[in-house]
Amino acid sequence: MFRAFIVVIAIFLSAAAAKAQDNFWVQIEARQTLTSAQDRARDYARRLDDIHGFYLGQGFYGIFIGPFDETGAEIALDRLLAQGAIPRDSFVKDGRRFQQQYWPIGTRPARADTTQGVAVPADPPLPVTAVPSQPSDETPAQALESEAALNPAERQQLQKALQWAGFYDAAIDGAFGRGTRAAMQGWQTANGYDPSGVLTTAQRAALLNAYNAVLAPLRMRVALDEASGIQMQIPTAAVTFTEYQPPFVKFEAMGDIPQAQVLFISQTGDAGRLQGLYEVLQVLDVVPPEGPRQITGDRFVIEGINDNIHTYATATLQDEAIKGFLFVWPAGDDARRTRILDEMQGSFMRLDGTLDPDIVPPSPTQAIDMVAGLSVRQPRLSRSGFFVSQDGHVVTTPAVLDECERITLDRDVTASVLLTDLDLGVTILTPDVPTTPMSVAALETGLPRLQDRVAVAGYPFNGILGAPTLTFGEVVDIRDLTDDTRFHRLSMLPQSGDAGGPVLDDAGAVIGMLLPDKTGAAQILPEDVKFTVTAAEIAQLLVSQEIAPVTATPTPPLSSVALTRRAADLAVLVSCW
Repeated sequence: MFRAFIVVIAIFLSAAAAKAQDNFWVQIEARQTLTSAQDRARDYARRLDDIHGFYLGQGFYGIFIGPFDETGAEIALDRLLAQGAIPRDSFVKDGRRFQQQYWPIGTRPARADTTQGVAVPADPPLPVTAVPSQPSDETPAQALESEAALNPAERQQLQKALQWAGFYDAAIDGAFGRGTRAAMQGWQTANGYDPSGVLTTAQRAALLNAYNAVLAPLRMRVALDEASGIQMQIPTAAVTFTEYQPPFVKFEAMGDIPQAQVLFISQTGDAGRLQGLYEVLQVLDVVPPEGPRQITGDRFVIEGINDNIHTYATATLQDEAIKGFLFVWPAGDDARRTRILDEMQGSFMRLDGTLDPDIVPPSPTQAIDMVAGLSVRQPRLSRSGFFVSQDGHVVTTPAVLDECERITLDRDVTASVLLTDLDLGVTILTPDVPTTPMSVAALETGLPRLQDRVAVAGYPFNGILGAPTLTFGEVVDIRDLTDDTRFHRLSMLPQSGDAGGPVLDDAGAVIGMLLPDKTGAAQILPEDVKFTVTAAEIAQLLVSQEIAPVTATPTPPLSSVALTRRAADLAVLVSCW
């Protein structure tokens, strides 16, 4: 059937025959026994011209079309793939290491060019005559008859093409029921054909040609990486191999599609490491936070979409090896993206081995805000906060919330603003999903003693340390510099990231929330002058939102270790994205 779709340009073959050094081939299949390879070569020869077979060594027998010069082989591969005439994982291969020729049967063995090490066919191929690309017309009965000859893979391919064209949205199962017939009818109507609901041979060819045409300029080729044990087709006109950064093999953008990127994922591991990889990928710049994602016991799929890029990532755990890929493409270019992704998924193959973590030495450019050479997505601003209810409500400073598209608690849980009191400088956040904190602030609504030792629990370095830090100081006054008793004045030297954090007394009770330094003030205060909004004011805000505050009871002072543990359970990293 494919012979009807193909016009092989004789000029490529004649050019190849004219030069003995032109020894490039389109490999369409390989088999591990001579009998099966001969059977498959015979099948291909019924549909395609100029089929050859060579032993490749290590027990493999290859089936090829050619020979060509290198450019001719690439052009022939593009055309044959666009016409759907050869398998999607076909690729161009240099024939210099070919060994015994086994097809056509009866062909004399290839003679070796001892100076170049190239196996040259004994007889040059004959020019191929072009054949008609499709019948001029078919009756509905003939169309049904030719359709009945399609194998399951070819029927599914038609459904995929109809889906890509926007006419089919049901299962890709190869069953031509009502949905498929309606899709065929819709495609026929849109393309000026009689809407019979049965595609003729010519119409199927036109549909598949359009389906495959978008791939031709992208040069989909098989990339086989032995270090990672992965083989898959990638758009070689858009990306090229750049480096190993375990667990990734990186193919970065080239040409005029700067967003394009492909990563092979390969590492040893178990379900725990698969879960860890799933979480790590979602904090990378190349994986937008918006989009569906799912993980099961042995596989995950992540899709991230924003105004700039559309990313797809997947990996599967099998035999203690985690393998998969990540594909980044410009947002909005779905016609090409979906076709490329379909080819990548269909051609993905797990080979032996996983990527050695020591394949490259440690780099002097490695940084804490990067994972395997990829930038970790960073928030615009991070400040501190603390839990005030068992439902996960958090008190923080409004300074963290300016122009936020998204607010997160500890980088994982998204949250929404429940209330903001700009006069006090306090915001109450509520988590978007049920959250149970390790500990809740016990608010000390009474007055502290002057010169009592206190500590603010916060994230002075935007969460780099992974846990809150205690910064110690003392209570200097139970009012601010304007005699406002809603605020306490402290003497301490916290960082800007500590703002919004709880101020704890020596028993671990919260006496207030640390306020950020005022910006744009006419006066510059001494560096150690800081202010808190009192726990009593925070408690009143909680009551106004029908949140029952937890009040402190007298307890003995805590050791520094116990106070640090208390702070770790209480404090929250609040980030604006």
